[in-house]
Amino acid sequence: MAVATGFFDGVHLGHRFVIKTLVEESRLRGEESVIVTFWPHPRNVLQSDARTLRLLSSVDEKKALLSSLGVDRVEVLPFTIDFSRLTAEDYLRDYLRDRFGCKTVLLGYDNRLGSDSCGPDRITKIASGLGIEVVVTPPVDCNGVRISSTRIRELLSEGDVERANAMLGYCYPLHGVVVSGDRIGRTIGFPTANMQLYEPLKLVPRRGVYAVDVTTLGREYKGMCNIGVRPTLGQGNALTIETNIFDFDQDIYGLDIEIRFLRRIREESKFKSLADLSAQLAADRAACLAKP
Repeated sequence: MAVATGFFDGVHLGHRFVIKTLVEESRLRGEESVIVTFWPHPRNVLQSDARTLRLLSSVDEKKALLSSLGVDRVEVLPFTIDFSRLTAEDYLRDYLRDRFGCKTVLLGYDNRLGSDSCGPDRITKIASGLGIEVVVTPPVDCNGVRISSTRIRELLSEGDVERANAMLGYCYPLHGVVVSGDRIGRTIGFPTANMQLYEPLKLVPRRGVYAVDVTTLGREYKGMCNIGVRPTLGQGNALTIETNIFDFDQDIYGLDIEIRFLRRIREESKFKSLADLSAQLAADRAACLAKP
């Protein structure tokens, strides 16, 4: 069995290169290809900057992305305090070799394992003593910038969804349920679906207006999404994720919705009146529908 192991947040192009290599190596060796990942994130369990950590993928999104890459199996291990105390050798021996029958392990160039935080060179030495071969893949760049989950989180936090998407290899999604709002948008000709995220720790891009693709009721639509606190309506408003779905007029309260970010249109702004807001939303809609 050939195994790739790690948290794989976002399953970005760097991760995909590791997994592509895993699938190729396993086929050459006549071995089963298995991804061993974890949930929740180690920083959430160990409380290492956990209050500010936001994730690129929920556990279900991650499993679906990993499973789509041609591997034979995806295993999700619960990350607990006891699990966190395992050394790299403990993990390689007790889990990868003895539990999963691993003969080959695929590592990214910056993989670290165990409470002793071993890197690829040290892991290779330990694994050799356990009868496990190690294959280390090189880093992957996008337009000259090293791809990492951390960098993608930074780009999304800056609102640069286009560069984040380029590193991910797909359009960054938010997935949730439609909840009731104050229906102000409907009164000015731009009804919105207000989203409550299924995964509370999912990273929400920077405030502003975005062109998005929308999936709901089993169909895909174009739309525009506002992330913000609606300053035109007053002070102290909670952050909302509101999407105006183009050419759509159905009641979807309580139903599933997914939005995928295409590009950022503008910053969130405060307008003098609802009429001014409506005029700007019309211009935003035109910008979203224009070819990028």
